[in-house]
Amino acid sequence: MSAPQHILCEDKSATFTGWAYTDSQTLKPWAYHPRPLGSKDVEIEITHGGCCGSDVHVICGRMVNPTIGPIIAGHEIVGKVLAAGPESGHQVGDLVGSGCLIDACGDCVDCNADQEQLCSKLTFVFNDYFKDERGGIPQGGFADRVRINGDFVHKVPSNISPAEAAPLFCAGLTTYSPLKDHGAGPNKTVGVIGIGGLGHLAIQWAAAMKCKEVVAISTSDNKRDEAFKLGATKFVNSKDPEQVKAAFHSIDILLVTGISKDVDWNELLSLVANRGTSVLLAVPESLVTFNPVELLMRQVNVTGSLIGGRRITAEMLEFASKHNVRPWIEKRPMSDINAAVQYMIDGKPRYRVVLETEAAAKI
Repeated sequence: MSAPQHILCEDKSATFTGWAYTDSQTLKPWAYHPRPLGSKDVEIEITHGGCCGSDVHVICGRMVNPTIGPIIAGHEIVGKVLAAGPESGHQVGDLVGSGCLIDACGDCVDCNADQEQLCSKLTFVFNDYFKDERGGIPQGGFADRVRINGDFVHKVPSNISPAEAAPLFCAGLTTYSPLKDHGAGPNKTVGVIGIGGLGHLAIQWAAAMKCKEVVAISTSDNKRDEAFKLGATKFVNSKDPEQVKAAFHSIDILLVTGISKDVDWNELLSLVANRGTSVLLAVPESLVTFNPVELLMRQVNVTGSLIGGRRITAEMLEFASKHNVRPWIEKRPMSDINAAVQYMIDGKPRYRVVLETEAAAKI
């Protein structure tokens, strides 16, 4: 039986410190006691933490569970193992990483299908409660250390730098997983809407999978040259009616990684080929509305995708290692986190911000 959510499970002998959201957008240093190190757990000395849009949503007071209290965000975590339980599968000194998902029941239909991200008893790394018998509140990676179930921790390939590895654990997985799920490859044309933190990786994955065409779609020409450097074979400015018309019914897999408030969803779906699929990877700021005739008459699919399970995370890291897929990053010290968050709110990163702790100098 799961512990009641309000029961705290703390190791009073250990104190971790991070940058926490309390009741304002300004993050402040805050210390907490983690759960005791379990037999399957690892304690990670964090060296790098990617900064993601989901973190910003919480830091800005959106998507916050008001019952939790201070929240340390950060879910693209890389660091060195300081302590490892006997059943963790890891060794002290390993360079490892972890993402949003840090626990699941391991015994439901979804877990048995390697889809732990759909488990009804999953635990996210912050803004959540542990669902197991010990209970407690997890905290994220904008901190000096973290304790995580070793089943959800992965070794970082030796040819990927720790700073570049961090964004792969969310942005990388979020874009790799739907491409694999929907059969991206030489006989498919992939479109990517939004050339940002997610989109710039999606383009690289599709190119590395040798897709027939990789179409980058943006609301201006500002990122056109960069899109081709990332591996796009075509570019569509969605504000140009002639370019949109030329791409009509041409895309087999359309990844929607970013979307403007005034998007015309009917026009967006017009880009998708008959029996093609549009995959939503970002939460729109307004309701999604479109004429269902597109779904009926052309058998177009509209779906979503949420990160991925343990198996595909390991596969993604191996693929990135082999095919030289790397995020384009800007590094900042963890102590500069509030300025980094504002930089993200202003939409300035090209393309992921990675925060480095003082421990980064040790590796």
